Amino acid sequence: MTTQADDAVHAGTAATRARAVRLGPRSVAALALVGAIGVAAFGWPFLAPPTSTLGAHAQDAPWLFAGLLVLLVAVVAATIAESGLGPKAVAMLGVLAAAGAALRPIGAGTAGIEPMFFLMVLSGRVLGPGFGFTLGSLTMFASSLLTGGVGPWMPFQMLAMGWFTMGAGLLPGPDRLRGRGEIGLLAVYGFVAAFAYGTVMNLAGWPFMGALASGIAFDPHAAVPANLARFVAYCAATSLGWDLGRALVTVVLTLALGPAVLKALRRATRRAAFETAVTFEPR
Repeated sequence: MTTQADDAVHAGTAATRARAVRLGPRSVAALALVGAIGVAAFGWPFLAPPTSTLGAHAQDAPWLFAGLLVLLVAVVAATIAESGLGPKAVAMLGVLAAAGAALRPIGAGTAGIEPMFFLMVLSGRVLGPGFGFTLGSLTMFASSLLTGGVGPWMPFQMLAMGWFTMGAGLLPGPDRLRGRGEIGLLAVYGFVAAFAYGTVMNLAGWPFMGALASGIAFDPHAAVPANLARFVAYCAATSLGWDLGRALVTVVLTLALGPAVLKALRRATRRAAFETAVTFEPR
């Protein structure tokens, strides 16, 4: 037999485990749509056959994809907001996005010193994949405005950062895994995902190098294995050092500051009470 106090404790516990955004069918469909378009936008060099005429419009592709991705990211953000992003969650979204945008100029990306990535990992972990995707995209948008990095690459950065943050929210054991195990999991994810982010972003610019580096540039007439080898060489020659620096900074900050930041985020989530207020069922 349960009491009202037991009901309140149970409801309070459920609220502490809740995510800021619960993904409904429309949100999942929107995320799947923007993900499919994103895969096409990033991976078209490996998806288009050698006989395709896309290569002839290589200079137009960044602007076309940029406009399309901006619209899709806006649709996803609106859909997720409609599914339960209340005023308190919006306030937390704004605070975290502002914090991430403020962290990005530190180091200005020099040698991969980009502390915003560790905050995105921890925020996505606590607040879930839906909130994470919205936060990652909005943070990159705000930081681009702050640093003057607005261009055809910005929607690609928004989408890649949305995936990066959403991935942290999809890690296993969000309600049970705590302590060193959780920090270790987040550190490993941050290391791998930092490399993945850099690799994905390389795809946004690699096809448009032209004759700047013929040995590693995209060849629209070559087969997929040949272009894949060229892309690997391009990543090793241009961004490996930056990606390694980003990954190491993310790991170090996660190990050093992760426990305190996770605790603060979870406390803020409980106090914000994203879910509906506690109610008692009539007996």
